[in-house]
Amino acid sequence: MTVVVSPSADAASFKRARRTGNARRRCHHGDDVVWRWAIFSPALLLMLALSVLPLANLVFTSFYDVTWAQGQAIWTPRGFANYAALPGDALLRAGLVNTLIFAAGAVAGQMLMGFVLALLCSRVTRGQVFYRTLFILPILIPGIVVGAIWKLMFNYDFGLLNQAIGLLGFAAQNWLGTQQTALASVILVDIWHWTPFCFLLFLAGIESLPQDIYEAAEIDGASLWQELRYVTLPLMLPTIMVTFAFRLMVAFKVFDEVYLLTGGGPGTATEVLSFTIYQRFFTENRLGYGAAMSVMVIFLVSILLVTGLSVRRRAAVVA
Repeated sequence: MTVVVSPSADAASFKRARRTGNARRRCHHGDDVVWRWAIFSPALLLMLALSVLPLANLVFTSFYDVTWAQGQAIWTPRGFANYAALPGDALLRAGLVNTLIFAAGAVAGQMLMGFVLALLCSRVTRGQVFYRTLFILPILIPGIVVGAIWKLMFNYDFGLLNQAIGLLGFAAQNWLGTQQTALASVILVDIWHWTPFCFLLFLAGIESLPQDIYEAAEIDGASLWQELRYVTLPLMLPTIMVTFAFRLMVAFKVFDEVYLLTGGGPGTATEVLSFTIYQRFFTENRLGYGAAMSVMVIFLVSILLVTGLSVRRRAAVVA
């Protein structure tokens, strides 16, 4: 006896099997989602709490004046008075201007030197390990040691810089004690300290570039300058923008070099935002006002972060 199965029956069976398979996959996917949330939700909640609670406490404090009487903290509501007082703070204005000058000079110097060193190191065929170790050495030194090293270098009486310019016939300079040179000296220290960071990122970006493009450029007779201008720089643009955004944000929060070398002086020559906040919190004990200044700095750094990420995405699209 021969059983004949109609095409319509086969199609119906196939649809039922497909629906059953899809339902099983959806069920399995739903189980995976529930399992993942069960595993990761405590960690996510902990990270969210650690991120939000300190910021919330800072914002809350910025609306109060905190004083002490008989060992107890007295919270006096101030509303937006702490924020309203920020524009009239001469020390804050000086700190903002110096921070912008510092960030522009330090980041420009670090990126230029880091890119040049990375470009040269990528073309070295012998001794690469030695040169890379030598170039990244400053970033491995703790900040307190960096301050000690350059405090000795800038010393008026026996510093290496004054001895060097003395051999050239120039008079000794008070590098950290003169308003005309103090901020430039701190910028120089930051460039020396953080150029290795830019060097590492640029070197990794250069070594990841496709070599077939360079081979095609050599076949076309392109010079080294043309390769740099029309091949390397366009392909490195996303890496350059990420490095720029990160270093700009970190430079905007500079504190250790200023604290170790000049203490914000002479006068307000090296006063920066982070050091101003430090003075308000720990020297003057104005917690509410210092919290308002901190919120302002966080807001400015957030703007820099969003701008940097936006520019980075546009650079990636162009590249």
